[in-house]
Amino acid sequence: METQRLLIVLTAANLSLLGYQLVQPHSSGAATVDVPAVIRGRALEIVDDRGRVRASLSVLPEDPKVIWNGKPYPETVLLRLMSPDGRPNVKLGASKRGAGLLIGGESDPTYIQVIAEGGESRLKLINKEGLERLIKP
Repeated sequence: METQRLLIVLTAANLSLLGYQLVQPHSSGAATVDVPAVIRGRALEIVDDRGRVRASLSVLPEDPKVIWNGKPYPETVLLRLMSPDGRPNVKLGASKRGAGLLIGGESDPTYIQVIAEGGESRLKLINKEGLERLIKP
């Protein structure tokens, strides 16, 4: 008789828990988490498992103290992708004057530079011996 009462109480408890599970609103993990539509900030860095910055995206403010092509350095958005030793192998920048892309090779100073600034564009190629070729339209 004592065992029968225990089984009835356990069955009632299980039915109560089942009813609670059926009645409560279901949350399916990340689907109901409030996620902002936009992540806002001034910079973003992605690091490897050793804590070294491997990619960065930043907004650099205008700097009137730095002169570039005879004018103060403008506000620039800059994306850098770095090699494991910290060398920026890819740089992509954009400002009100134009944009530029630099792709670096394994040996220094090997790189390709593409720039569109103002009303002009150019392509610069440099190999590991430092030989340079400039292409303009």
